[in-house]
Amino acid sequence: MWAVPLLLTLVAGCSGISSAQPWRDELATWSAATRPVGDLLRLTRTVDAATGAYYLVVHGWTGVFGDSVAALRLPSVLAMAGAAGLTGVLGRRLFRAPAGLLAGLLFAVLPGTSRYAQEARPYALATLLAVLATVLLVRALDRPGRLRWAGYAAAVAGLGLAHLLALGLLAAHAVAVLTFAAWGPPTTGPTRPAAADRRPGTDGPGDGRWWGRRLPGWVLAVSAAVVVLVPLLATAQRQRSHQLDWVAAARLADLAALPGALAHSGVVGGVLVGLAALGATRSGWRGLLPGLCVLLPVLLVFVAALAVPLWVPRYLFFTVPFACLLAGAALAGPVPPTGPVPPAGPRLPARPARTRPARALARPVGAGLAVVALTALLGLPDQAAVRHSHGWPRSATVDYRGAAAVIAAGQRPGDAVVYAPRDGWLFLDLGIDYHLPRIAGDRAADGPRPRDVLVAQGRRDRADLWVRECDRPAGCLAGVDRVWLVVAGRHDDPLAAVPGDRGDALRAGFTVEQVRPRPGVTVALLTRQR
Repeated sequence: MWAVPLLLTLVAGCSGISSAQPWRDELATWSAATRPVGDLLRLTRTVDAATGAYYLVVHGWTGVFGDSVAALRLPSVLAMAGAAGLTGVLGRRLFRAPAGLLAGLLFAVLPGTSRYAQEARPYALATLLAVLATVLLVRALDRPGRLRWAGYAAAVAGLGLAHLLALGLLAAHAVAVLTFAAWGPPTTGPTRPAAADRRPGTDGPGDGRWWGRRLPGWVLAVSAAVVVLVPLLATAQRQRSHQLDWVAAARLADLAALPGALAHSGVVGGVLVGLAALGATRSGWRGLLPGLCVLLPVLLVFVAALAVPLWVPRYLFFTVPFACLLAGAALAGPVPPTGPVPPAGPRLPARPARTRPARALARPVGAGLAVVALTALLGLPDQAAVRHSHGWPRSATVDYRGAAAVIAAGQRPGDAVVYAPRDGWLFLDLGIDYHLPRIAGDRAADGPRPRDVLVAQGRRDRADLWVRECDRPAGCLAGVDRVWLVVAGRHDDPLAAVPGDRGDALRAGFTVEQVRPRPGVTVALLTRQR
């Protein structure tokens, strides 16, 4: 039941993987991950500590497979495929095999799944680890042991290293553990009888031995993971104001828009919410854990984001597989209910297990597959859109590749390049640095590229994602006859869009020879006044 969703997600993630050019966040990944390890670690002390572990993973990957667009994104594709497969595994343990299959398939066809599978950022890895940690929690509660709790602790630590906000999942795990202490984990795996078939005194829920073997194990596992994460938490807290200075405070409207934002389709997001709500009502006790894993992280981040800028929908993508689990339960039909453990008393002889005829099982699966297929069809326009542009919002796409092509077509030896703005999150310089040597047939791959003439201290020397420009631009521009000016946005007069001393120096010494606008960016060739 795990292989089909895994393979479908793998195929969807690899389809058109290089179509959308890297956007600003992926350019930051490329800049960080392609540095030597020592420089990368120094960078995390300045900025992006919360993403440092992911950068190390991509550093090792690109060292073997290169830094092409496909190579940068393939780790995310593999992680998302693994998340889809584990969604099927978790669905089988909590509900039944058909529910796990349908949940995994539904997750695979979401436009949002393809979007974050094709992004060189840690959201796919966080999603994989969120589902893995939950699978390992269910296994440890089912049959506790040191190795199982150690595996759970490792998964939780990895989850925090991949994405700190994903640790909100621990609130759901905590409530589930405390609740299952009274009622027992509602799994249907082949190695464990249902909680309702056991009685107190036999290590069942509500029995002191259950608490003694499960609750301390969970507390110790989480404590070990937190100890590992404390240095990262402290560093990330110091960097928060700089990292998230572009995020606005959360509003109720943002909460309402979250399903569409995560699914990258308003229609598909609505379908997912409706199916998940139906699954929550149908599955009852069994739906508690996935329901908590959806609601509690979202509510915790939203409440915190009312006071602290944290609300970015993609940060919560790790909750989507759990919504798909509830939806898969709805599509697979009702499951036998589980409830509290019966009072101690004479034990009745075990009944022989009943098996449903294959034809009876095929009916709900067939109907569920039809709904999954319909959802996939509804999401086709958005599947095409996420492969066209990764910029957000899509109307604000910056065509780094097109700007680099303009420079590559007209550059000459001795040319310089100037960027405006230079200190924001658009990373115009990174976009040109990435694409210019890669444009097929241009002279940038074989000859010298335009010199970044205003740089006084580079990114690696500063241990930062940004350079420091010289204090006297006019002096730095001395001896330069041609300048490629790259300005964010569309401008008929790009020189007028350059502020401060840079703009004064350019306007005093250069005239505009040509202007080439591209989506989200304008490239102008400036020549020295004679």
